[in-house]
Amino acid sequence: MARIENDDIQRFQMAGQDIPWLLEHWSQTRPDHPFLIWEPRDGAERRWSYREFGDEVARIAAGLHAKGVARGDKVLIHADNCPEMVLAWYACAKLGAVGVTTNTRSAGPEVQYFAEHTDCVGAITQPRYARLVADHAKGLRWIVVTDDNCGEPASAEEKGHGQESFEVLHGDAATLPKRAPEPMLPAGILFTSGTTSRPKAVVHTHANALWASRVGPINLDMTGDDTYLVYLPFFHVNAQSWSFWATLGAGGSIVLQPKFSASRFWEVVTKHDVTHISLIPFVFKALAGQPVPEHRLKVGAFGLIMPALEAWLKLRVLAAWGMTETVIHATRNDYLQTYPDGSMGKPTPGYEFLIVDPDTGALCADGAIGELWVRGTRGIQLFLEYYDNPEAMAKAFTDDGWFKTGDMVRLGEAGNFYYCDRDNDSLKVGGENVSAREVEDTCRQVGGIADIAVVAQAHEMLDMVPVAFVMKGPDAPGDDDAYATSIIAHCQQQLADFKVPRAVYFVDEFPRATLDKVAKNKLREIADANANQ
Repeated sequence: MARIENDDIQRFQMAGQDIPWLLEHWSQTRPDHPFLIWEPRDGAERRWSYREFGDEVARIAAGLHAKGVARGDKVLIHADNCPEMVLAWYACAKLGAVGVTTNTRSAGPEVQYFAEHTDCVGAITQPRYARLVADHAKGLRWIVVTDDNCGEPASAEEKGHGQESFEVLHGDAATLPKRAPEPMLPAGILFTSGTTSRPKAVVHTHANALWASRVGPINLDMTGDDTYLVYLPFFHVNAQSWSFWATLGAGGSIVLQPKFSASRFWEVVTKHDVTHISLIPFVFKALAGQPVPEHRLKVGAFGLIMPALEAWLKLRVLAAWGMTETVIHATRNDYLQTYPDGSMGKPTPGYEFLIVDPDTGALCADGAIGELWVRGTRGIQLFLEYYDNPEAMAKAFTDDGWFKTGDMVRLGEAGNFYYCDRDNDSLKVGGENVSAREVEDTCRQVGGIADIAVVAQAHEMLDMVPVAFVMKGPDAPGDDDAYATSIIAHCQQQLADFKVPRAVYFVDEFPRATLDKVAKNKLREIADANANQ
C-alpha cells in the first residue's frame, strides 16, 4: 500500500465541499427560507432568503473578479456589522480569495499593519473609516465604500472620501470563473491578540468553516427552524463561526445588528422569535434590571455553566470554551445531561485535551492548575496557521501537534474542566483580547521609561481595563501627571481604544515572583485597590 500523507487524510474529510458548496446546498434545498435578516438601529429591516443571499454573493464575487481579485488574494474588510460586510466576505470565499476582517476600533498604524502584513490587494469599508484606511493602507490597489454607516447616513465630511461606491462590486455573475471546491484553501483571516507584541493573523480554511457548520449545531442544539441573533462584531470568531457557520450548518436564520443594544434587545428577540444568542459579561450586565418578557430563547452560548444566569434569562446556558484558533466551541456541555455549576464543559468530539505544567512540561495531576493544550487537525478542527509568522507557529505548537492555548484550567470530578485564568500577558477588555506586551511596547516608545508592566484593573461593566505600572528612567519628566497624560495620549494615537491604559501608576520597584519575574498578580491587587480609592 502506498504511503498515505497527512494532506491526503485531510482531503478526504471534506472532499468536494467548501463554503460556496454549503451556500449552494441551502439555496437549492431551502431557497425561500430566510438566512440573513438585517436589523439596523432605525428598525428598517432587510431580508435575504438563502437563494437571494447566494445570488447577491455571486454578483459581488463577479465585481471583485472585475477588480482583479483572484484565488488566494487578500481583501481587507474594515467595517462594523452590516450586510455588505457579510456579503463581501462570502463573495471572497466564492472566488477563492481571503476576507481579512479587522477591528474597527483599531488606530491607523494598526490598520496599516493589518493590510501590509496580509498583503491585501483592496479594501471594503464604510464612510466613517474610509479616510483612515486610505491614509494608512497605502499599498492597496483599490478601496470601495458602502453608502452608509450600518444604515445611518454618512456625514458630509465622510461623504468626501473620494473612493468608489460599494455598488461598483455588483457585477454579472455569469462572468465568474469556475472553481472546483478546495477544502483546505484559506477563506478568512482574523487578527487575535495573545502574548506577542503584534496581533497574530489567524488563517481559517473552507474546511474550518465546514467543521464548524457540522459541530456547531450539535453543540448548540440548533435546527433549521432556529434563529441566531448576532450583535457581537463579525470581525471576531464568535460571530463569524460560532453564530454564522453554526447557523449555516443547520440551515437556520441569522438576525444581524450593528452592535449590541440593551434598549432593543428584548424587542428584537421577541420580534424575530430568536432562539440562540452569544453571551459575554457585558451583555448580561447591560440587561440587568430589565424585565424578562416571554420569549423563545433556548440557548445562550457562554464560557461556563451558570444556573443563576439560566434562571434569570429563562434559557439554557451552553458552556462553550473556544478561541479563534480552535474555530468553534472546543468544549461543550451535553444538553441532555446535568453539569456542575462553574464547569466549562468537556472536550467537544474531535478535539484532544491535555493540562500541562507550563514551567516543567509535565502533565498535571487531577485538580492541579495548568495550561490547556489542544490537538486536532490543522485546517479542520484547528486554524491552519498564523499568516507569515513562523516564529509564532513554533511557539504555539509542539512538535507532535499540540496547540498551547495559554489558558489555565484544571480537571475536576467526572471529567469536567474548569477555567482558572489566562496567562499573565493577556487581558479581556469588554470581550476584546488585549496583549499586555503590545501595550507595553507601545508605551516604551515614549522616552523616560525604565521598565513597564501592563495589567488588568477590575471594571464594573467591562470586567477589566488595562493600566500601566511604570518605573521611571533618569530621563523621565519630573511632573508625573503630565508624564502619565503623555503616555496615554501616545497610546491613543497608536492603539485601539480598548487597549489604551486607563491609568498610569509610577513605582520605584516591581514586586517579584520566582525566577525574578514581575508578580503581575500583586500589581493587579494594587491596581484594584487604587481603583477603589
